Amino acid sequence: MEQRTGTGRRTEQVSLRGRLVRDMMKNMMDSAMGHRFQTGEFRANPVEPAWHCPPDHEYELIDMGLFQMEFLHPAGVFTGRVILQLHGGGYIGPMKNTYRDFALEYSRRSMGGDVLTLDYRVAPEHPYPAALEDAVMAYWWLIEEKKYAPEHIVVAGDSAGGGLALALMLFLRDRGLALPAGLIVMSPWADVTCSGASHTFNFHKDPQFGGTTDNMLHHCPYIGDADPTDPYLSPVFGEYHGFPPVLLQAGGDEVLLSDTLTVAEKLRKAHGKVRLSVYDGMFHVFQMALRLIPESREAWEEVGRFLEIIYGIRRRPEGKKVRVVRSRRRNRGRSARH
Repeated sequence: MEQRTGTGRRTEQVSLRGRLVRDMMKNMMDSAMGHRFQTGEFRANPVEPAWHCPPDHEYELIDMGLFQMEFLHPAGVFTGRVILQLHGGGYIGPMKNTYRDFALEYSRRSMGGDVLTLDYRVAPEHPYPAALEDAVMAYWWLIEEKKYAPEHIVVAGDSAGGGLALALMLFLRDRGLALPAGLIVMSPWADVTCSGASHTFNFHKDPQFGGTTDNMLHHCPYIGDADPTDPYLSPVFGEYHGFPPVLLQAGGDEVLLSDTLTVAEKLRKAHGKVRLSVYDGMFHVFQMALRLIPESREAWEEVGRFLEIIYGIRRRPEGKKVRVVRSRRRNRGRSARH
């Protein structure tokens, strides 16, 4: 797996739609709803319409007692591939429709893979290590209950879910347990101390968390009484030997950019297989735009290529388009008249 750093940047190539979405998000963050988002009130009490599963997929809820999971799989298809998705939300926000859309995208990008999305326990009611405990339980449920081979599991997470995915890898590795085949991490919040340099140099650029420290990043109830430098809480302080291949994506304008860059550097020093892509001008988890902006489309294409490599998926080469040529047949009746 190649390391993508400089080639992953899109310097001065931010799309018009990308700028519009970024500016719209900035305006929202400056509004009253933005304050509710920053403090976590909006995420803690999301109001959403019912989500409808498309007819080519099946969808079920799984009650684990302390938490729930949502299992999505193509109708009538079993590939043996599965993605464990860990959602974002600052460790205070529950599962939302965005991640059901993400699950569909992961299923399609993995050519018919199944997707298990964990709705883990969140703070302030359930501080650290509740989310990590739930992630470990969900991972072993896939292996013990559903009989997926670890080498057919990919763990994916964004924001807090990205940090949780990294923490899960550290936890499993440190105990000598079977690791998954790969890891997809989007804009991870991997340092709850918020001590990375990007908190300074992107302070006025980030449309979601910039311009203020009165937000969920700097007032994180998930920490509880724990040491915020604990690697299972802030994975940037961990060691990265023995990791599976990792795809890291981040926006160039986010205050959490340092979290991604630090993890990538540690993976390189540990001789791990890592692909790093920083999308200039993009905001935190810009992949949520799905097909709306070119940068998000490119990021999901990259996810698809990563999954094809990890799973050894071989696409049939697309055939060349056949050019239709109209035959100029002689009009026999017309010729006879001549």
